[in-house]
Amino acid sequence: MVKLENGGVYLKGGKIVKADAPDKAAREKTMAYSILRSHSKNSGGGIMNIRFDSLISHDITYVGIIQTAKASGLEKFPVPYAMTNCHNSLCAVGGTINEDDHAFGLSAAVKYGGIYVPANQAVIHQYAREMMAGCGKMILGSDSHTRYGAIGTMGVGEGGPELVKQLLENTYDIAEPQVVLVYLTGEPSRGVGPQDVAIALCGAVYKNGFVKNKVLEFCGPAIEKLSMDFRIGIDVMTTETACLSSIWETDSKVEEYLVNHGRGDEYKKMAPADGAYYDSLIEIDLSTIEPMAALPFHPSEAYTIRELLENPGDILREAEKRAQQQLGGKATLKLTDKVKDGKIYVDQGIIAGCSGGMFENIAEAASILKGYGIGDGIFNLSVYPPSTPVNMALLKSGIMQSLLESGAVFKPCFCGPCFGAGDVPANNGLSIRHTTRNFPNREGSRPSDGQAAAVMLMDARSIAATARNKGVLTPATDIDYDVSFDTTYKFDSELYKKRVYFGFGKAQPEKELVYGPNITEWPKIPQMKDNLLMELAAVIQDEVTTTDELIPSGETSSYRSNPIKLSSFALSRRVPEYVPYTEKVRAEEKLLADGNPSERVKVALKKAGASDEDIKNTVMGSVIFARRPGDGSAREQAASCQRVLGGCANICYEYATKRYRSNCINWGMVPFTVGEDKAFEYETGDMIYVPNIRKKIIAGDSDFPAVIVTKNGTENITLHVAQLTDEEKQILLDGCLMNFYAASRKR
Repeated sequence: MVKLENGGVYLKGGKIVKADAPDKAAREKTMAYSILRSHSKNSGGGIMNIRFDSLISHDITYVGIIQTAKASGLEKFPVPYAMTNCHNSLCAVGGTINEDDHAFGLSAAVKYGGIYVPANQAVIHQYAREMMAGCGKMILGSDSHTRYGAIGTMGVGEGGPELVKQLLENTYDIAEPQVVLVYLTGEPSRGVGPQDVAIALCGAVYKNGFVKNKVLEFCGPAIEKLSMDFRIGIDVMTTETACLSSIWETDSKVEEYLVNHGRGDEYKKMAPADGAYYDSLIEIDLSTIEPMAALPFHPSEAYTIRELLENPGDILREAEKRAQQQLGGKATLKLTDKVKDGKIYVDQGIIAGCSGGMFENIAEAASILKGYGIGDGIFNLSVYPPSTPVNMALLKSGIMQSLLESGAVFKPCFCGPCFGAGDVPANNGLSIRHTTRNFPNREGSRPSDGQAAAVMLMDARSIAATARNKGVLTPATDIDYDVSFDTTYKFDSELYKKRVYFGFGKAQPEKELVYGPNITEWPKIPQMKDNLLMELAAVIQDEVTTTDELIPSGETSSYRSNPIKLSSFALSRRVPEYVPYTEKVRAEEKLLADGNPSERVKVALKKAGASDEDIKNTVMGSVIFARRPGDGSAREQAASCQRVLGGCANICYEYATKRYRSNCINWGMVPFTVGEDKAFEYETGDMIYVPNIRKKIIAGDSDFPAVIVTKNGTENITLHVAQLTDEEKQILLDGCLMNFYAASRKR
């Protein structure tokens, strides 16, 4: 289905030609480099300094972004900045907390000249597609699934501090990325949808790191055969491959899409120049793609549904073993209980959001279910359209009526099912979802309370086929159905004109921001001193640690505007003893900062070779070790919560994503790595002394000799820091991005 070629290739005359050696000059012929160069303030040196055309955030992130930018001197939004309300829109936890955030967001749009999309009007990425994307543009979003490549826009998902930089008219700095050609041939079979292609792609490239931090460039003869919703459905899932961004060839269907959305002038034909060079190749023959399922707990746990049904016991037992490891043994997930008489029974189906809730997906689901009911058992089906214009079109076309007649339930335009705030399954429940993620500690899983649930990602078509069989897992290719509904979508812009606040270019600086009691300022964060003492507060040996484990989604949503309250949830589902432990470290940190270190700290520093003068110039903090932290969401709170709790660094073998490493830097936490040649087998409570860290950061050193003090004595170790930009160095020295901007006004 998916073939990988690790060597470089050219695309000449529409044909793939193997390259003998890397060719950076010919890489400039790619669409990716054409767009990146046009948005970069410099033209060489191996680093790109990007300025984006527009920005977008949702209500879990925009309050913190605006608070940080305000503290750093923000006067008005320099580019269109849209704030959607699609993550905290339930307003169900903590009284008025979420709605206070929304009131703040609207007041910020008025004061600084922004775009405010009220709750339940659109999910973040659908709004960007409908109202902001255009050929050759770049959009930065504070959500990891910021992907608009199918519309000719390079979308990048990053933590909030990167948006702060753009609001202050600074740049997004990246090393020149490699570009991977994704060459599409063939045509999908009836019953195969975009999620099937996406899961097959994730399964092929995620675990081997084939596309990590690279740009995917989609070309090939199959593209013209795909509808826009189909392309978009594949594109949004490229986030789960760990790539940096994506871009597709554009054609008449893209032009029709933009004309339909009132922005025909945003279209231009885009294709790589002849002879474009790519660092590697992915070939996908769409005619060979079957209905897929991504088992818990990652989109890359990819199986064909056929394979799963042929051997359910063994495959589900392996998933149970993974769950036992990933949930830390605190909860048990029994998936094999779902197998009865050789069939797999599921409890719930969800078609939702920026990947599943597209008009065409829902229309095909309605065709499959037309004339059938989902039954009166435990199985239920919920549909979350991505925007009110799509909702209206589903209503007018009769698609909504047909699905309601089958027993489905329609919900608001809300991202909740993706991160655990909507349709949470029962303990040991198995939910099949056309959404973006199925990570551990999300939908219903709370291991510390013995609670576990599972999500299996599938396409809307096979979810509908399963619903038609009343919860018996069924691939859509096994169902004989006609497309009963017209999948032509007509966008109605009037719905937004009547509800969305369009304030770009109309800043009203005299207006006041509206604060609720849960919106609080950031605590004071210390600067880096000459030397650093770190105490291990958590050691996580899982293969990958997601941002959902570092700071859970779901129940924390109400407190994203309250740094102190939010930080109390850090690692709560994975290492519940972490927060109480950091409180002890912070007490030690304060004593050291006051010049009166505890005997324990003084002894550790002396053992590590520190003099009395060194001790006076040492700052202390807690540190987390995880093998590969930061997969998943772009939310910066995964790093900021550690910082609020006194965290000063992360140590790992490798950062799972660039965006998490950037979040660590922007919150003043040193992004250390260690070599994998020697296992990191130290324990909570061990201390690591890094002398002369300030000088070494200034010098741009990559190796940091350190001493680990354990209960058994001391040991020398070398920590590493990959290349830092001059700005990143200064952010670490100042203590965090906010301190950096405050100091910049004085420097």
